[in-house]
Amino acid sequence: MSTSITKSPQKIASRGTVLETSLSFDRSAALIAENAEHIAGGVNSNFRIGMAGGPLVFDRGEGPYLIDADGNRLIDYYCGMGAMILGHTPASVQTAVKEQVEKGILYAGQSEIEFEAARILCERIPSAERIRFGSSGSEVAQAAFRLARAATGKRIILKFEGHYHGWFDNILWSTAPGAEAAGLPDAPVLVPGSKGQAPADAAGLAVIGWNDLARLEARLAKGDVAGVIMEAAMCNQGAIAPAQDYLEGALAACRRHGAILIFDEVITGFRLGRSGAQGRFGVSPDLSIFAKAIANGFPVAAIAGRADLLEMFVTGGVLHGGTFNAQPVTMAAMVATQNALTPEQYESASGRGVRLRDGIADILQEAGVKAQVGGFELMFHVGFGLDAPAHDYRDLLRSDKALYVKFAHALLKRGVRVLERGAWFVSFAHDDAVIDATLEAVRGAAREIAAT
Repeated sequence: MSTSITKSPQKIASRGTVLETSLSFDRSAALIAENAEHIAGGVNSNFRIGMAGGPLVFDRGEGPYLIDADGNRLIDYYCGMGAMILGHTPASVQTAVKEQVEKGILYAGQSEIEFEAARILCERIPSAERIRFGSSGSEVAQAAFRLARAATGKRIILKFEGHYHGWFDNILWSTAPGAEAAGLPDAPVLVPGSKGQAPADAAGLAVIGWNDLARLEARLAKGDVAGVIMEAAMCNQGAIAPAQDYLEGALAACRRHGAILIFDEVITGFRLGRSGAQGRFGVSPDLSIFAKAIANGFPVAAIAGRADLLEMFVTGGVLHGGTFNAQPVTMAAMVATQNALTPEQYESASGRGVRLRDGIADILQEAGVKAQVGGFELMFHVGFGLDAPAHDYRDLLRSDKALYVKFAHALLKRGVRVLERGAWFVSFAHDDAVIDATLEAVRGAAREIAAT
């Protein structure tokens, strides 16, 4: 079965110029519907369902742009959910991958390129005395839990409301709970993220609010916590920096109570700087996990940390495996990506990211749209309806998410693709002309929603 639909006319006049018009996404919708006969829902991740305008089908990427099945050239701030820090078509990464494919794809053994990749991370990440590679953030999070329990002999993994550490049953709890389901701030309850999760899945899990050191200290004092996992800066929901001395206090509290501190740097790693959030904030945890921007869209993840903990994979009876771990093609992509992450490039891209972030804040204020726009240079968050910057997940629950969805849809119609949860990811490929075009689209979208 096939569907033939005439593509909508090109709605982008030239590089960096977004026309004040409404784009059509009819062909994407038809392709999703047609291929739902073979792929459940027409998508291969539930996180791609429910977007305003419907899930899109893409033909190709070019720098900061995605070209969809309707021929629309969209300025992209999804950036592969944060992975595409260099943009969609970095020449150095493409070349490295092509050269490695000619040498071989999968060896079921070691390669020199993975040794080079490991050396780069150990030199760049403050906590990385040893590392192991995996394929996804969800996967290496599980490795971190296993190490924490093996090292301490304890059972409980402590997580925080609004923090996401993968979609597996034992950790997909309280990632985005509603206000009524979440319980009291001082005594939050574990809320499953999916049907099919049994209460037994959370038997080794506890949850508290983030950015409150007294709460963390009190929970650790019970003495049953093997590991504490957190986003060092809360970026799955919002873009919230840790409170002053919070990370230092968390590390000290874990030391006092015999728990392993784990930083989830799947998003923050290489977006908040070459050495991650831990380098930026000057706190080295016991273990860290990385993915997304580590290899600019190739499926690479890593667990890094203290040598004595990682060596438990060798001599401590802790199993870590994976057919595709350190697959040579992905390792070549990672090395090329890391080599492109120079201080000079960070400085330049960060300046443009700040100009975009602050420009959005100014435009929304001028349009009379109440919002808080904050976060970091290459990743920030726009929260509608908030009177003050969010301190934790409970603050974000007060945002006007429905109005922001309308805003995101208004931007999409103008050729700018942003995540409906309020996160904006900026790549090195978003140049000044693209930032200018984005701000022009933001102006039009702000006027549209202000009128409603």
